[in-house]
Amino acid sequence: MPETLHEHALFAGNSVLGAVHTLSDAVPAHTHDFVELAVIGPGEGRHLTSSGERPLQHGDVIVLRPGAWHAFTGCTDLTVANCCVSTRALHAELAGLREFPEYRRLLWTEPSAPGSYGVHVATVDSVAATDAITAIAALEAHLRTGTAAWGRLLGHLATVLGILADARTPTATFKRHPAVATCLALLEADPANAWRLDDLAAAVTLDAAYLGRIFRKSTGLSPLDYLARLRAERAAALLANSDLPIARIGAEVGWPDPTYFARRFRTLSGLTPTEYRQRSS
Repeated sequence: MPETLHEHALFAGNSVLGAVHTLSDAVPAHTHDFVELAVIGPGEGRHLTSSGERPLQHGDVIVLRPGAWHAFTGCTDLTVANCCVSTRALHAELAGLREFPEYRRLLWTEPSAPGSYGVHVATVDSVAATDAITAIAALEAHLRTGTAAWGRLLGHLATVLGILADARTPTATFKRHPAVATCLALLEADPANAWRLDDLAAAVTLDAAYLGRIFRKSTGLSPLDYLARLRAERAAALLANSDLPIARIGAEVGWPDPTYFARRFRTLSGLTPTEYRQRSS
């Protein structure tokens, strides 16, 4: 049964992880409880997700949110550089990355868009992809030294993200309204709460319709769509890392109706909670 790759087992207490692979065999379907960026270099292969199968090309950048699954097949000397980021860190010491529009678009917005199942594939030119792979190799080498100081790790991550952001079409920049930051903090602190748009609007003393507009402009999602993605990611972690009954997990993350939980989780991850747990065994 395909496995779930776990942050606690792979990151050795760090916030980021880097590795460069040359694939000549298939990589079975697997999921993660962390964010993964896979930069594709030379070689041949195909990528399989909940959305289907597609050929890979030099310059593809695959971003997977926690709980998303994927696989590689038909690989021949395919270079894949993985830069993985701790979900915990993205809610803590790396939360500031969300303030940069291109980083927010790459790591949060696009993989969380409706119908994406937590996976987004972008494309950069081959030169940028090669530079990013080189930067991930430097991150990997630094981690091997056993002296993975926070500042150096952050510098390597910023280099990788900067190369990819610079190579993509820029989006319009704007200053985030402080009410959006407050709402994000409220949702992330208590995703199981039965939040309504009116509740969030009252908390920041704004009109609900106006809050919805500025929240979507800042994050690419409505407040309730963002909440649903957050709940799905928390549920994925519990399904993979605990023996709690599935119905209990739904209630823990804010979806107490088991049928509704199964439907929403499948919409966001491409798998039912039962299927996800089986794949995580």
